[in-house]
Amino acid sequence: MIVLGVDPGTAATGFGVVSSGGGADGEARARGDGRILMNPACLRLVECGVIRTRARDPLAARLRDVYVGIRELIERHHPAVLAVEDVFYARNVRTTLSLGHARGVILLAGMEAGLDIREYPPAEVKKAVVGRGAATKEQVQFMLTRLLRLRSAPQPNDAADGVATAVTCLLTAHLDGLRGRRNDRIAAPGMAAEPSAAPAAGVDVALGPRRTPLG
Repeated sequence: MIVLGVDPGTAATGFGVVSSGGGADGEARARGDGRILMNPACLRLVECGVIRTRARDPLAARLRDVYVGIRELIERHHPAVLAVEDVFYARNVRTTLSLGHARGVILLAGMEAGLDIREYPPAEVKKAVVGRGAATKEQVQFMLTRLLRLRSAPQPNDAADGVATAVTCLLTAHLDGLRGRRNDRIAAPGMAAEPSAAPAAGVDVALGPRRTPLG
């Protein structure tokens, strides 16, 4: 499964494309029941970077550039999920409004492409990657190098935030899959476990049609 993670901004929108799958090739495999067999140990960074806009351009033009940039990433990588960092409430009202505008065009691009859209507050991203919601950016970047087996953290910081959001989506899917498997066993305690099609690290992840309304 491929996830496009995005850290919204009108000046700089960070993004990270991360893949995860159940096989050595890093690709997810679908079972007959519609679930995805995913191995969380196969996280791989495909691409990361920043979509920059020109400060002298009017807001509408900058939002257009963000929208076009996200559409180009979707067309290039064909992700299954668009993971977007949720808006935080800055002290500067203008900053908060600008972030809301950027998130709007990003969500629109994902919805038009038919992607599953997930949103994560910054504290949830930190907790998923590091283990606590009050982690520093340096701690998040350190864990990204470990999880993705990188020599150095993704740069710049906006790109690292986009990568962290994509990783959060995949790790959350992994936990949801574990919970689903446990619930299946509780519901049918006498039923024999289904033989696994992958090593023990593989889990079944149900990807439901959960989308974010725009209105």
